[in-house]
This record gives sequence, C-alpha cells and structure tokens, in this order.
Amino acid sequence: MLVIVAAYMLDLLVGDPRWLPHPVVIIGKVIAGLEKFLRRVAGSPLSLRIAGVVLAAVVVGSSYLAAHFLIRLAALVHPWLALGLEVWLIATTFAVRGLAGAARDVLLPLSRGDLDLARQQVGFIVGRDTHAMDAREMTRATVETVAENIVDGFVSPLFYALIGGAPLAVAYRAVNTLDSLVGYRNDLYRDLGWASARLDDVANFLPARWTGLLLVAAAWLSGRRAGEAWQVMRKDARRHPSPNSGIPEAAMAGALGVRLGGLNYYGGQASFRAYLNESGHPPLIDHIRQAVDMLYLTAALAVINGLAVKLVFCSLL
Repeated sequence: MLVIVAAYMLDLLVGDPRWLPHPVVIIGKVIAGLEKFLRRVAGSPLSLRIAGVVLAAVVVGSSYLAAHFLIRLAALVHPWLALGLEVWLIATTFAVRGLAGAARDVLLPLSRGDLDLARQQVGFIVGRDTHAMDAREMTRATVETVAENIVDGFVSPLFYALIGGAPLAVAYRAVNTLDSLVGYRNDLYRDLGWASARLDDVANFLPARWTGLLLVAAAWLSGRRAGEAWQVMRKDARRHPSPNSGIPEAAMAGALGVRLGGLNYYGGQASFRAYLNESGHPPLIDHIRQAVDMLYLTAALAVINGLAVKLVFCSLL
C-alpha cells in the first residue's frame, strides 16, 4: 500500500519527464511492429480478426511479464531497488499531473483569447477535428476529455495496481494503449482492432463505475452539485456511445451544472453525441479549471478509498 501512495505522490510531483524512458512508448513501438507483421500474414477479414486477438494477447501478456521480470531481477540486486522500480512503474501508469497540465495548456490561451494556440493544444488531447472550433467547443472538448480520462488516466491503473501491483497496472496500460492505437471502428481497424477495443471496454467496466461514485463524492465534498451528478449519471450515461466513458462525463456534467455532448467532427465527418445533462448550460472557460479541481479531488478519494478497502480485505484474510 505504501508503494501505491509513493507512486501517486511521484506522479503528482514529477509526472512524466520527457528525459525518462516511458513504458507506453515501448508498448506503442511493439504494437506498431506487430501490426505491420500481422497485416502481412493476414489477408481476409476473418484472419484479421484472429490477428487482432493475437495482437492483444501478445502485447498485454508481454507487458505483464516484462514488468514482473524486471522487478524480480531488481530484487536480486537489492530489495530497495525492486521497491523503487515498482513505484516508478506504477507511477508511469498514472497521468493526473499530465492530464491536468494538458487541460491548463488549453485554459491559458483560451483565457487570453489566443484561439489558434488553444486549437493546437486541444488537438493534442482529442481525436476530433479542431481547426474550426470556437472557444465554446474547445472548452467542451477539454472538460469532456478531463472527465473521460479520469478513468483510464488514473482510476483504472490504480484499480489494477491495488489488485496485482505494477505488473497488472502495466498490463492495463498496455490494454489502454492498444485501444488508443488500433481500437477504432473505421475501415482500417474494424477487424484488427476489435479485440483491443472490446478488451478495453471490459478492463474499464468496474473502474468507470467506481469513478462515477467518486465524482459524486468529490462534488459533495467540494460543495458542487452532488445530487445532480448522481441523477445525470443514472439518466444520461447510457446515452454515450461508450459503455464506460458516459459515466464520468455525465457525472462531471451534473457536478458542474453544464451540458456536455453535441456535434463533433472526425476527419471531416459529422458525429452527433447525445447531450449529457441537456438542461445544463454550455461550459464556460472557468469550467476547465473546475474540471481539473474535480480530477485532483477524485484521484485523492480513489487512493483513500482503494487503500481502505484493500486494508479491510487484507485484515479479513
């Protein structure tokens, strides 16, 4: 449990310095290499779907084994080295500081009226088209991204670290990276990426629902609309195309009293997302700051709650 706390604090204080190697970069290169190989040997849609299963299994399994092996190897040198390595590996799966920083990188130019720089910064954190976004759409996109990524940027890796330490947290990050790189429902990845997308849905199922409850608690503790967060989450979360992302987005919408969802563009194609908290008003620039505050408070509650449950569970064994 002290390893979890140390990893959490390390992420808050340091984040992901560019000069340090990051497991996600390595995982991404492995995925890219395997994708090229599998596309060469799989020609039909059925064989690509089978290749998708192989891709997910190899990447996730090798990520778990690599983390486990490195920690065991470090333990042969010194127990403290193994402990430090595990703290660092878990910290690399957390992204509270990075997510908050990315949101603030949008907030600052928006506050100054520099829409071109704000569009550039939004483009780093969303997959939708940003070149024609106005300030209101950039604000909505940022609030939605913060809410959605509370799950895969912190609560999910925390959930798996509590269960299986650094190896399982790194394995989860591999699942999330697979979904980010190949889990698209377009012509290129519909077959090869289907297994990765489904695996990500399964991996985030419980953490997303835990996050929703934590967001309601964070809203109550911060004097925001806890009751509305609960009601909007129960009523509107299912309207989101993702089985998991709608939960934190709906809870955030209710907590801040804003309306999320609406018309997005992807590769020039319009895509309408159902409104979450339709009676709320469009988010204002300051709601980005409020969403970041909710991110930090939700992450702290997740650590406290997770460690408390683990302590009770361990005491019963």
